[in-house]
Amino acid sequence: MLYIVGLGPGSKDMMTQEALDVIKKVPTIVGYITYIHLIPDLLEGKEIVTTGMRGEVERSQKAIEIAASGKDVAIISSGDAGIYGMAGLVLEMASKIDQHIDVRVVPGVTASIGAAAALGAPLMNDFCHISLSDLMTPWDVIKQRVDAAAKADFVICLYNPRSKGRPHNLREALDIILKYKSDQTVVGIGKNVGRSHEIEKITTIKDLDETEINMTTIVIVGNKNTYVADGRMITPRGYTL
Repeated sequence: MLYIVGLGPGSKDMMTQEALDVIKKVPTIVGYITYIHLIPDLLEGKEIVTTGMRGEVERSQKAIEIAASGKDVAIISSGDAGIYGMAGLVLEMASKIDQHIDVRVVPGVTASIGAAAALGAPLMNDFCHISLSDLMTPWDVIKQRVDAAAKADFVICLYNPRSKGRPHNLREALDIILKYKSDQTVVGIGKNVGRSHEIEKITTIKDLDETEINMTTIVIVGNKNTYVADGRMITPRGYTL
């Protein structure tokens, strides 16, 4: 059996029971080295296969080979494996080999859910996820999606918002959002969610400090009804026109 496991944002306390059970029982774990470092106490006595950044294809191939040999193996992702994680790639590659292998996707807590819980209740009405990384999706397509989401006044969860290689993507996205939303729109920031140096902050589009944002940050842009009460970001369940 090949398990594709979401570890959650980074804390063992935020892993699902199913994820914990799978990690404990399988003899081999395949993962990006940074994710391996999140769960060292669960890996004692196991075979560990790691790769560096952008080694997704190599990791997937290795996990598939191990499963095809008849052994149980888990390939791990942070957050949820089916949300910007490894599930899609692994399933795609597994479908192209001659031998059938059993694959199970084990869900995890994605960053938006972890950040939302720390910030208050910003996802109580319709929301969407948009990654600002243009490694796999053309930037023009991403901008179209941001525009559509902002025009419809979704609460928008921005993944991969800013990095050294693309320092201006977040600003471009916010400028698009400002075509439809006020600069006083509430924004929640969750950084290193579920880890020891976690930071939560509530601000507005106008006052957001882009230099505080990096790849371990989730940015949640509210809808026009989102407000702050007692230091908590709240989006009402209903919608006022």
